[in-house]
Amino acid sequence: MPAAGSATEPYSRMYLGIDLGTSEVKVLLLDAGHHVVAVTGESLQISRPRPLWSEQHPHEWWAALDGAMLRLAGQHGSAMARVRAIGLSGQMHGAVLLDASGEVLRPAILWNDGRSRDACAALESAVPELRGITGNLAMPGFTAPKLYWLRENEPEIHARTACVLLPKDWIRFCLTNERHTDYSDASGTLWLDVGARNWSDRMLSACGLSRAHMPSLVEGSAVAGRLHGAVARRWGLPEDIPVAGGAGDNAASASASALSCPARDSFHSAPPASFSFAQTDSSRTLTVPCTRSVTRCRIGGTKCR
Repeated sequence: MPAAGSATEPYSRMYLGIDLGTSEVKVLLLDAGHHVVAVTGESLQISRPRPLWSEQHPHEWWAALDGAMLRLAGQHGSAMARVRAIGLSGQMHGAVLLDASGEVLRPAILWNDGRSRDACAALESAVPELRGITGNLAMPGFTAPKLYWLRENEPEIHARTACVLLPKDWIRFCLTNERHTDYSDASGTLWLDVGARNWSDRMLSACGLSRAHMPSLVEGSAVAGRLHGAVARRWGLPEDIPVAGGAGDNAASASASALSCPARDSFHSAPPASFSFAQTDSSRTLTVPCTRSVTRCRIGGTKCR
């Protein structure tokens, strides 16, 4: 890790990469010359309440990220104040289920959870064209079989589900109050029509869902939200900096290219009437109605609005 006053000091722009792994949340602070200023992380534990099950509660992700970010803010406050964009990467395929108020309904079912083997066979039978639509076989690691299983085994949770997010996209939701995912991660849900590059109504319906349950689709390098002021102030970051859509395992690269919830009972804010994002293949900026009602959150014991 470079010491203060090293070759990174002359650069005025910094970039932040956040990687939500299965065993650790990792954060990378990078300068405009591609020098690593700092790397830190917080470990995570996996819950296995039954054979084949693998779960983590999203609130534990946020607590781990908060700890890592506060450490960076304490050790590299000047550099953190010069961050110009944030990139996200993380574990794929996991299912974070939110109700109509943005509350997490249950622990996230992770990519390495094996409970939905029978659901995979049922999905293949229900949608014979599944492989042509999704470009994949139905396997327990993907997201769609998890929701098929949920409908059969936890129908009350399924009925209350208003939105399904992948793990890193839930982190974005906490950072920006917006719901997006990138095409790469979406292709691993079994809900994306890879040819049409859009959500598949056929696959969603087979799991008892619709497009209303899905986040917006963006390119990995696109701006996919702006950092919420309360989060920025807590971590010593500039307010309203862009958060990138995502770029597989290269969060720092996504952060740089972006410039071309907190846990339950830890964050309170009213939603915007709409949100905007720029398409990488067009000069247009799209404005989309915001369907989110409220995120209940509290940071540092203070309600944020």
